[in-house]
Amino acid sequence: MSAGFQVWAVEGIPEIQPGDDLPELISAAVGPLEDGDIVVVTSKIVSKAEGRQVAAKDREEAITAETVRLVAAKRHPGGLTRIVENRLGLVLAAAGVDSSNTPEGTVLLLPADPDASARAICKRLREKNGVRVGVVISDTLGRPWRLGQTDIAIGAAGIKVMDDLRGTTDPSGHRLEATIIALADELAAAAELVKGKFGRLPVAVIRGLGRLTAELDAPGARAIIRGAEDDLFRLGTDEAYSEGYQAGLAAGRSGQPGAVEI
Repeated sequence: MSAGFQVWAVEGIPEIQPGDDLPELISAAVGPLEDGDIVVVTSKIVSKAEGRQVAAKDREEAITAETVRLVAAKRHPGGLTRIVENRLGLVLAAAGVDSSNTPEGTVLLLPADPDASARAICKRLREKNGVRVGVVISDTLGRPWRLGQTDIAIGAAGIKVMDDLRGTTDPSGHRLEATIIALADELAAAAELVKGKFGRLPVAVIRGLGRLTAELDAPGARAIIRGAEDDLFRLGTDEAYSEGYQAGLAAGRSGQPGAVEI
């Protein structure tokens, strides 16, 4: 097992336009890749290449169009922040709709299928270099109980996206019951340390973690999303109150205690 790894940002990626051959542009900028390298690509350039820039007079309307479920909303001096579940199943602010670095009157949506985008890039990079590499497509989001943002994987191909340690024993002899390491998210966060937010460096390479590469058809980043059946915080305040109130009424009618189990 490797005791360390290298990560560096790639220079030379041009401003991406709709229809650009992104795998070719990435390959030209990255240069020769080694077996086990992992390429992390910012989702914004994937969206631009795939033509996900759309006209939107009002960003809020675009957010509504991409929203499957409203999780929470809060008004503040700058406007309204909405945390929503989007079409990809991701729970994040503004449905991932981005209005930065886009022409006036337009917004940028996330890739329609980030895992498929990652597979297409990964397949081309493997063919061009003749080695087994992995690809992560990253995006930035906040965490509900921590300040600040970090990058996560919204798409992945050719890597092991999680390390399920449940059922194994730690060095002290304790059995692990719930530990699953989100490897793809950790790779995305490591790459962001060198890509940065304002350096116009949308691609990074991680070398030395070849043990994390996998077959091209291995599960992608969507496998990391927690299903509704396991989400203890799925209900917003109003929904939880309404559900508890209705359960209390039903319990009252039946003469049973009105406790609600989540």
